[in-house]
Amino acid sequence: MSTAHEESTVMTDSDSESTHPVLRTVRHALGSVLARVYLAVCAILTVWAVVVSLGDNPDASFAGVVPLIATAPLSLIVIVLPDHTSMIFVAIGLGALVNAVVIGWCARALGR
Repeated sequence: MSTAHEESTVMTDSDSESTHPVLRTVRHALGSVLARVYLAVCAILTVWAVVVSLGDNPDASFAGVVPLIATAPLSLIVIVLPDHTSMIFVAIGLGALVNAVVIGWCARALGR
């Protein structure tokens, strides 16, 4: 006879094993300090670009290019996305996430 505690432990263990392999890889890759630092830098660059773009200075028109370059090559999908301001943030977010996973995967592979 099993207790409720043992049944909940068994269910929890089976839930973690049923996680999709891609999600597990992403979770492990984003566990790297280097990947998290890269994501933080991308977030800071994006905030900086928004603040500078709202200002009234001559460099304001090119400020949005900096986070796009930092998250390239995937962020270049902004070229084919619909023409809306939110699509720039989608492209930067996707590019940063993919690059962070690659950085984390490389750091993990080199750490072995």
